[in-house]
Amino acid sequence: MDNADVIEILEEIAVLLELKGENPFKTRAYINGARTLETGQTSVAVLVNEGRLGELKGFGEALQKKVTELVLTGKLKYYEDLKASIPAGLMEMLNIPGLGPKKIKALNGTLGIESIEALESACRKDEIAGIKGFGAKTQQKILDGIEFRKKYASHHRLDVALATAENIFDFLRQHDDVVRCSEAGSLRRRKEILHDIDFLASSKQASRVIEDFTSLPFVVSVQAKGDTKASVILHGGIQADLRVIDDKSFPFALAYFTGSKEHNIIMRRRAIERGLRLSEYGLFRSKEETRDMALCLACCTEEDIFKHLDLDYIPPELREDSGEFEAAETGKIPRLVEWREMRGSLHNHSDWSDGRQSLAQLVEDCLELGFSYWAVTDHSKSSFQANGLQASRLERQIEDIKQINRELSLENTSFQLLTGTEVDVMSDGSLDFEDSLLAKLDVVVASIHQGFTQSRNQLTQRLIKAAENPTVHMLGHLSGRLLLQREPYAIDHQSVIDACARTGTWIELNASPYRLDMDWRWWRYAKEKGVKCVINCDAHHLDHAGFLRLGAEHARKGWLEKRDIINTLPLADLKVELAKKRKSIS
Repeated sequence: MDNADVIEILEEIAVLLELKGENPFKTRAYINGARTLETGQTSVAVLVNEGRLGELKGFGEALQKKVTELVLTGKLKYYEDLKASIPAGLMEMLNIPGLGPKKIKALNGTLGIESIEALESACRKDEIAGIKGFGAKTQQKILDGIEFRKKYASHHRLDVALATAENIFDFLRQHDDVVRCSEAGSLRRRKEILHDIDFLASSKQASRVIEDFTSLPFVVSVQAKGDTKASVILHGGIQADLRVIDDKSFPFALAYFTGSKEHNIIMRRRAIERGLRLSEYGLFRSKEETRDMALCLACCTEEDIFKHLDLDYIPPELREDSGEFEAAETGKIPRLVEWREMRGSLHNHSDWSDGRQSLAQLVEDCLELGFSYWAVTDHSKSSFQANGLQASRLERQIEDIKQINRELSLENTSFQLLTGTEVDVMSDGSLDFEDSLLAKLDVVVASIHQGFTQSRNQLTQRLIKAAENPTVHMLGHLSGRLLLQREPYAIDHQSVIDACARTGTWIELNASPYRLDMDWRWWRYAKEKGVKCVINCDAHHLDHAGFLRLGAEHARKGWLEKRDIINTLPLADLKVELAKKRKSIS
């Protein structure tokens, strides 16, 4: 087991103990143990093998024994017994927005609720509102959360789908009978939420590929199985569909099964207008439906299909019937950004607030990853739940970062930490720090973290007022959405984007897989208005640096190019752009 596996189990033990109502100090010990491993730089396996676990802060004899058992055997009897002692329904209830272990323990202890079904029934009977610490509003929020969960029960986030798909893609690439293979469907188009994951392969031994696919060790059940296609359920509950076709049809099938439906309708219409027929089997010289390959135009790749239809190649991410055909007819398909063009992230957290790494650890990891810069934008004081910084602490952090950069300069290192804050936008649109303090920072991200229930107009005006502040460089996670957990709050995107265009304020593309916010559907409008994008990790640990790749995928879906994205700039050019905002508004 690696550090991440051990951390996950320690965190789950803490939740299980809280559900049982155990001593909070006991619960805290597991949380602290997880945090220590998360911020450490040494493999837990190395620490176990060298007998050095006891050197870690908070690792007493009991915790050392448990972690050692986990690492050496891959199992922990204490954890398994603890899980078995708690009804599975209580753990499922943790997926309801707004329900934490303490509230679930109270519901279980007061009403004996052990499942989501029982919870919903109690809410509808108005039994929850009378429990101490709940009330009518909480009861309604629980009901809303249950409905939200039902709505998205069969949905999966893009990052989960990509991680799951990698195993299948590896299987297909290594299979002796597979000629070509690709992801397809909404996964290939990089939709942020997916129902299932689709794959396409070409082979002369389709049934053999299908048989091996349905026998993969991570397949839980087989939903359907034929000679050329199959559907399976994988660990985690996601459905995977595979079609296997003849290699001559591969480009056509890939285009067809990538979609979207709306895009495909127009593609077929264009073919008909040119006296052709397009299907998943080929592009045929025929006015009637046919599979006669003698009538099929030779197309080795998708690019050939688009060429026959008098179009430039349209990248999969853009195939949503959202203007791609007009662009492809006139040579205006953009060269979409690549994740390797990112030079750093301008919204990140350290252990000064709710991050997991010290400033020194951030520098070490950023140097190893080859970044040019990394902004430290810890929370402001009103985000008390995230250990937000008071003004005096932020002043001290500024000085610490300056000292680190002086030391880096002496070492002839071009990398720099940038000072910053993620400042709360208050309910009236004012900011959580004085402008005089914000003006001292390299980077200011303004975000809404409370007051989500305000009206659409109020929330919109809060963001516009923040954009109009000359110290603010960008607006963070614009809609506040948490994918599959919380709906976005209501704002007038167009008015906010227009305000950013007027004031020279950037908009963040928060690359956290839970956010991917601002939504891709608005980036083309922002681009047309000249509003720059900043793809940020919102990192709380340097493992989150990988979110830059996911953010770039989302940016591509929003038609963004390298020139549209601020953090593709080298450090010197970035500093010029950072200075512009404060000069642009008198």
